[in-house]
Amino acid sequence: MRFEEIEGDLFALPADYVLAHCISADAKMGKGIAAEFVRRFELEPLQKQATAQPLEIGVCYRAGRVMNLVTKAKYFNKPTYASLTQAVHSLREACESAGLTQLAMPRIGSGLDRLRWEKVREIVKCEFADTEIEIVVCFL
Repeated sequence: MRFEEIEGDLFALPADYVLAHCISADAKMGKGIAAEFVRRFELEPLQKQATAQPLEIGVCYRAGRVMNLVTKAKYFNKPTYASLTQAVHSLREACESAGLTQLAMPRIGSGLDRLRWEKVREIVKCEFADTEIEIVVCFL
């Protein structure tokens, strides 16, 4: 694994990067960077799926170039480190099964979700430690 944190726009990275972010099981995605993901990518089918039946917490759902990590039940809830860890594990499995080698993300779980980035960073690094996946974390 190669892990790098850079100051810059996540959405300005080349299209060969798969982008990951955290969402709720109800897939509302109305605030923060999740709202920007909805604006930029075709995530409506995932939102419709979640309306019919909530997504599973701890699972990563791929929608094109976007990896959606479900870390909490409702948009107004807060995730736990356990639910985030489970979702990051699912992300790793999804990347490996699809043969993905370039992954980018914001500082997941640490914006509106209020988890400590220092702890989340270690979860991500630990989960991807023995992979060949390059991870770029973007922040502004």
